[in-house]
Amino acid sequence: MQSNQFSPQRIVCLTEETTEWLYLLGQESKIVGISGYTVRPRRAREEKPKVSAFLSAKIDKILALKPDCVFGFSDLQADIANLLIRSGIQVTIFNQRSVDEIFSMLYQVAAMVGEVNQGEFRLNQFRENLNTIQAAASNFKRRPIIYFEEWDEPCISAIRWVSELITFAGGDDCFPELAIMPMGKDRIIADDQSIVSRAPDIIIGSWCGKKFRPEKVSQRAGWESIPAVKNNQLFEIKSADILQPGPAALTDGVAQLHQIVQQWQLKHA
Repeated sequence: MQSNQFSPQRIVCLTEETTEWLYLLGQESKIVGISGYTVRPRRAREEKPKVSAFLSAKIDKILALKPDCVFGFSDLQADIANLLIRSGIQVTIFNQRSVDEIFSMLYQVAAMVGEVNQGEFRLNQFRENLNTIQAAASNFKRRPIIYFEEWDEPCISAIRWVSELITFAGGDDCFPELAIMPMGKDRIIADDQSIVSRAPDIIIGSWCGKKFRPEKVSQRAGWESIPAVKNNQLFEIKSADILQPGPAALTDGVAQLHQIVQQWQLKHA
């Protein structure tokens, strides 16, 4: 029998994915602070104090909440973690970059809050969902080349978990060699004509923090020859659905990718 006796009781989540996961596990009462960028679940914004952005945090406000655990994500929050640790706060920074690492992170969080059984049940559901999508995609006649743009100025291509989800959904990442690079600066495409030369069938934008503008992308010099532009195959997936390395990417994010590829199949395969 599981027990929550020794699990953290006051948790601050510096990014959205751990907030969404704790809500799914029914452990939202333990959350005392969240990121200001949190939109999943929507009610978290109404119920929980916002104590951080992504690269900055209100350290005094976090300390006033007396958390016994803070969850963060990636080296980009190392400075925040350092300040909190020096103030005597327990901090766990996850650095998941792949689909498997997302599963590992979610399992660890479930274990930390004493919800291993429910966590495993939900993770198995996520895995079955991916397997179902992958099986459906195996019947596609042709796999489209997909250019996923994480940022526009400069152009930054898909991070690893997005690249892997593109594969599950039935497409092929335009820049698979860049997807393995964990840092955004290493996925910058200095010459956007290299995107033109790879002739993506589909372009998907997810500009973190701002709305994707397909009309601006179509007007880039020389891009009129790209199949995706010629065939009007430019789409947006909200960053909260795909660039959040947690439940959203494994559910809504991959579902939207798969739907886009399915629609392309009907028209072009």
